[in-house]
Amino acid sequence: MYFPGFGLCLGLLFISVNAEFMHDDVEVKDFDENSDEIDVVEAESSSEINYKTPKPIGEVYFTETFDSGKLVGWVLSKAKKDDMDDEVSMYDGRWEIEELKENQVPGDRGLVLKSRAKHHALSAVLAKPFIFADKPLVVQYEVNFQDGIDCGGAYIKLLADTDDLILENFHDKTSYTIMFGPDKCGEDYKLHFIFRHRHPKTGVFEEKHAKPPNVHLKKFFTDRKTHLYTLVMNPDNTFEVLIDQIVVNKGNLLEDVVPPVNPPREIDDPNDKKPEEWDERLKIPDPAAVKPEDWDEDEPAQIEDSSAVKPNGWLDNETKFILNPDAEKPDDWNEDMDGEWEAPHIPNPACRIGCGEWKPPMIDNPKYKGVWRPPMINNPNYQGIWSPQKIPNPDYFEDDHPFLLTSFHALGLELWSMTSDIYFDNFIICSEKEVADRWAEDGWRFKVLVANANEPGVFKQLMAAAEEHSWLWLIFLVLAGLPVILITSFCWPRKVKKKYEDTEYKKKTICKPQTKGALEQEVKEGKAALEEPVDLEEENKESDGEILEKEEESEPEQKSEEEEEGETLGEQEEGDQSNKSGLEDEMKEADESTGSGDGPIKSLRKRRVRKD
Repeated sequence: MYFPGFGLCLGLLFISVNAEFMHDDVEVKDFDENSDEIDVVEAESSSEINYKTPKPIGEVYFTETFDSGKLVGWVLSKAKKDDMDDEVSMYDGRWEIEELKENQVPGDRGLVLKSRAKHHALSAVLAKPFIFADKPLVVQYEVNFQDGIDCGGAYIKLLADTDDLILENFHDKTSYTIMFGPDKCGEDYKLHFIFRHRHPKTGVFEEKHAKPPNVHLKKFFTDRKTHLYTLVMNPDNTFEVLIDQIVVNKGNLLEDVVPPVNPPREIDDPNDKKPEEWDERLKIPDPAAVKPEDWDEDEPAQIEDSSAVKPNGWLDNETKFILNPDAEKPDDWNEDMDGEWEAPHIPNPACRIGCGEWKPPMIDNPKYKGVWRPPMINNPNYQGIWSPQKIPNPDYFEDDHPFLLTSFHALGLELWSMTSDIYFDNFIICSEKEVADRWAEDGWRFKVLVANANEPGVFKQLMAAAEEHSWLWLIFLVLAGLPVILITSFCWPRKVKKKYEDTEYKKKTICKPQTKGALEQEVKEGKAALEEPVDLEEENKESDGEILEKEEESEPEQKSEEEEEGETLGEQEEGDQSNKSGLEDEMKEADESTGSGDGPIKSLRKRRVRKD
């Protein structure tokens, strides 16, 4: 009876102990899928990280780690933005090469945007131009918003390989092939993937925007961790966008960009005009409707309540506001400059009920109907919404291979931000995803290990959250008190009055009378038992003997209990005596009818015992 509650108590205790020793930094969901979680434990137990500057393996077009501490090969822009004042048009934002503010990896450095509310621009030439042909394009780099982000971007531009490309003149209008990376302003969190497609007939470049990712991006801007951004474009026109090596967006260059690469086959005829007699009205006023004779348009919408009475104590001659008698003119009040001083007005204390001219309140006019208008009916001349006719698109083309974009020869960052200390690191441009993955394994992985090792425990995170949101304390108290209530309710000892329950049951059994019909039925069963084979009677004797032994053992207990219940049953003895006398007579008649043998008599009495 106590075992279920006891088992629950042990279970709660087991859960509590496990909660104390559970590791805060291990995500159970991805434990089997990502071996980095195991490395976290190793990093915590190790006192130093064996970081080495990543070295690219395989063919690459561009790499940069900034571990040397110098901007070798990078060119700062000296250009100005068009249509802006000279003070804000300059690309005079400051860049530095620094370690991370938090979770530093010894020996690892990155490029940091240092200025707020300024334009920044710098670029670097690739080892060789990337030509879109039969090889994929893989672009990857790291970003850390060390102070969060209010409004600004951290995207990169792959600058088109043109004859007029001069890195010192890099600005917002410089031609680019691809723009990729995070951007945020207000509460709009974006991850750009934009490519410029050249119209084969007109030669005009048009920006194509990939559909937004199907994940929430806010955490990548606010958690102050270093995140890895990867773009993969394949010659079959498919693309993938990854954050921390997890796909967040994918699609096809022909189907999943806006506006589409290929224009429509037909367009609206710009010379087609809607006819003057074209009727687009779906409903019209009923011309056969007539205004009712009793319709009065002059009745006002509200009238004075004629049943209202002016309250007692209403002061008609008092004003609602009076000059404050306690107000004093300030010492520095200058009437020449500030004008004549007047005390401020305050509510009139005498107007507790009301002041001024009393007017009855306004109520809705029951006779008001407003301006009469005929009801609306379906327009029998309705022709639908007019639209111009379609004509073949003179600029139509069909590009089945939008992957074949303009080649690019440089990588640039042209940014404006209201937040400083945006960290960039470990740029790589290559044609093999495995090369980029190995590059991330040698660089970005160490930042993840250190960040996870320094992650605060669950208790510290809860306390920090409670400091920001005080209402969380109430939830914490409820959650803390719930186990105590459960343990108390299930483990508290309960007293069971077993003896009282047994006594009540026996009282009901003793008080139950036995009818004459039941005794006659037992006599008939006894006669039937005499006709059974001998071997069955012997087996019955053995089983009946066991019952008799149990009966004899239980008789002393029943007597003692009957003595204890003597007082309770005293009131019922008179009725029981009459029943007992009748029962004894019937038992004698049954004994005489079955003969003088001991076997039948015993059999009859044994069966009566079992039935009772």
